[in-house]
Amino acid sequence: MTTATLPAPVRPLLEARLPDWLDVLWFATKQEAIDFAPGAEIGWFDMYDKDDMVAAIAEASGLKWLNSLYAGVDGMPLDQIRKRGVVYTNGAGINAITIAEYVVMGMLTVAKGYDDVVRARDRREWLPTSPGKVELAGSKALLLGAGAIGGLVATRLAAFDVEVVKVRRTPGADALGPNDWRARLGDFDWVIIAVPATPETDGMIGRAEIAAMRPSAVLINIARGSVIDQDALVEALTGKQIAAAFLDVMTPEPLPRDHPLWALPNAHITMHLSGQAQDRMFVRAAERFLANLDRWRRGEPLANRVDLALGY
Repeated sequence: MTTATLPAPVRPLLEARLPDWLDVLWFATKQEAIDFAPGAEIGWFDMYDKDDMVAAIAEASGLKWLNSLYAGVDGMPLDQIRKRGVVYTNGAGINAITIAEYVVMGMLTVAKGYDDVVRARDRREWLPTSPGKVELAGSKALLLGAGAIGGLVATRLAAFDVEVVKVRRTPGADALGPNDWRARLGDFDWVIIAVPATPETDGMIGRAEIAAMRPSAVLINIARGSVIDQDALVEALTGKQIAAAFLDVMTPEPLPRDHPLWALPNAHITMHLSGQAQDRMFVRAAERFLANLDRWRRGEPLANRVDLALGY
């Protein structure tokens, strides 16, 4: 028998489909996860608070495979996982569809001034004209991050006749290299951030990068708040150095009620909701886990394995 500790929310999707060689303990609380962890060879310790996940992983001394539906591995004890020789699979791509749709929603919200439309509706005020008159068609977007999310963003924007230029480690006809995009920032109407959170991407959009953008440009972040120098962004939005920012992620989260971003009309804030704006996240995660469980039994490489050296 192989022992596993799995989260209760996926139990209805998994229990009847699990093989008879797997002995499962289902946890519903942090304490249960910690109590069950020491005996787990396979662990799926997803909880809302990553510190709770880290606490459970620390107790999983016999762990061989760590699974998660979270795409981001920031905050996880990667050094500890690597030293123990644990295989780590993540949820990269599970939420890609809804996050890509969120990017399009954000662009249309800014382009059409939809925030102002909603506020006018709340005031029961009939607007004589549209507060936003920007068309996506014919605009240019720089896409930082060409993974699962970035690929779906590019596909969807192509349908809107947006010219998309990606940033990749290997440049090409439709892509800039990691050392080339900063010099081209002034060419784009939209700068979309979809990179993983790693030391390499921490603060990659700072004062210099924002200053290089067009005054009419819009910055969109669905990656992590740490990718942007948030103080520099507040200054730029306050001084209208760029037109707007659509931010699904910030630092810290939740954003404090007195943070200046809340008061800026050109800061469009959502509450890290892009990945949750769907009803199939657990279904996709369960299907991926079952497919990998079959691979695990046969001794085959697991899909969506995290590169512990690169951090994604």
